[in-house]
Amino acid sequence: MKQAVLRAAQPLEAAAMAQIQEQFKDFLGEDVSFDVVVEPSLIGGYVALIDGKLYDMSVAAQLAEIRKSYGKELVREMTGSAPKMAEPGAFGSTLREHMKGFAFQPKVEDYGTVNSIMDDVVQISGLAGSHYGELLAFEGEHYGLALDLREDGVGAVMLSGADEITTGSFVHGTGHVADICVGDTLLGRIINPIGQPMDGRELKVNGFRPVECPAPSIMDRSPVNRPLETGLLAIDSMIPIGRGQRELIIGDRQTGKTSIALAAMINQRDENTYCVYCAIGQKGSTVAQVADTLRKSGALERTVIVAATADDRASLQYLAPYAGCAIAEDFMHRGRDVLIVYDDLSRHAQAYRSMSLLLRRPSGREAYPGDVFYLHSRLLERAAKLCDEKGGGSITALPIVETMAGDISAYIPTNVISITDGQIYLESELFNAGVRPALNVGLSVSRVGRSAQHKAMKAVSGSLRLDLAQYRDTAIFAQFGADIDENTRQLLARGECLTQLLKQRQDDVLTLSQQVAVLVAFEENLFGGIPIKQVADARSGLLAFLTENCAGTMHAIDISGELRAIDREMLVAYAKKYIDSRHLRRSADQ
Repeated sequence: MKQAVLRAAQPLEAAAMAQIQEQFKDFLGEDVSFDVVVEPSLIGGYVALIDGKLYDMSVAAQLAEIRKSYGKELVREMTGSAPKMAEPGAFGSTLREHMKGFAFQPKVEDYGTVNSIMDDVVQISGLAGSHYGELLAFEGEHYGLALDLREDGVGAVMLSGADEITTGSFVHGTGHVADICVGDTLLGRIINPIGQPMDGRELKVNGFRPVECPAPSIMDRSPVNRPLETGLLAIDSMIPIGRGQRELIIGDRQTGKTSIALAAMINQRDENTYCVYCAIGQKGSTVAQVADTLRKSGALERTVIVAATADDRASLQYLAPYAGCAIAEDFMHRGRDVLIVYDDLSRHAQAYRSMSLLLRRPSGREAYPGDVFYLHSRLLERAAKLCDEKGGGSITALPIVETMAGDISAYIPTNVISITDGQIYLESELFNAGVRPALNVGLSVSRVGRSAQHKAMKAVSGSLRLDLAQYRDTAIFAQFGADIDENTRQLLARGECLTQLLKQRQDDVLTLSQQVAVLVAFEENLFGGIPIKQVADARSGLLAFLTENCAGTMHAIDISGELRAIDREMLVAYAKKYIDSRHLRRSADQ
């Protein structure tokens, strides 16, 4: 005789119990003995739990099925123009008409039992048919994510209601993975990884998309050959980023990694590009500051912020980048260009490590689980430039990774470096010296290269990286006070000038024509002789002068992306006119 549990809406009489036992004997072919548990929330009927199977014959399940089958149609019917003229009782007759064809089929599904719960990680016996990443439904309408599959049970992490789950609670699979709301209604909003608004406003949902999706195939992709301009002269000229590229931003804490990402997002406010910012393990105040910065710059209305703060459970921090990527994919598959920032994947890996240790998985290097590489590769591979047949949209990913004492050979940094198409390495010494962005040109690289750069920028930035690298190497030896020849002196002066020209605030983004104009003036040595402390002001003044007096040429460069010979002559002529009229040239000794 099988021993099972029967959850009923009210105490059952002996005759009713005998009838239920007889029904299951005919169905299963053997006698069943039930332990009855009264649950008024079932409204009526019962739920039988037998050998890992759940047989739901409750009234609550029937009502849920009715709402699912007819709810939207009835609501649409009763809120249209007809109800204004409908007679009393029309809704009841409509409902009865729909109910004539309704036949309830009892739900039969696998179920499990909670054995233990610790720090949001639940060990479950049963559910042998669960899939990795499947959404599990707990009692009280709480949900978890199956991340550890065993022969005798499942290990899951709670997404909500961890404090209300107790040992012995029943769990059943939903048959689908976690999903996130998507659509244009998310623009300008702050949500958490399960789609709940965090900005205090109501959220209207247009649709949903699974947080885990396969990356686009090779045949669905097209070459990365269109630039995504960050507005930062140092990046766009030396480390160009293409639409569909994955460019890592890496460096120690407080070296301006987020500032570069924000500058790139701000620069998209006038482009046909949407942005998604994923805050993983950040302080709530930091997320608020990011939102405020984007709002003041006018970029928030084209941005979706997905935030799992440091106070949130590890499961939400784990889910955040996948949720953000799903939102970006919805835009991409509708033919849009998207820039997504993961800030940062170091905390993401740490959250996954804490969950894996609680799930009792074997640990490897630095206590990370063996699949930590797959954790980030399956995320970043979803960034792509789709072919025209697939809509031509793109996702450009800017993952951020934090290093310790500049060690880029640590486990997580090397993993992400091997996945991405290049890295922007920020150095603490340069940052502390006032060089912003603190770009180390020797360790920074873009594997897409100049194929994702405008012709105008190619024409004026060819030797820029080499000039800067030579200057920084030479400056190290010059610090020792050794005698230097005239050529070296000129190299140092030119390098100091270039360093000042490349300094830029995050909200001071430059258009293509402005960047080209600065580099043309530098190539012509028009900033030579200007005191170093005045170079930044001279650059700002020159750009304002060109915008006012050479607007046609500047506009032509922005529209065409090319630098014609006549355009270059015009830029040089007006730049000389500005510098000479302001008497900016001085002796270097003054």
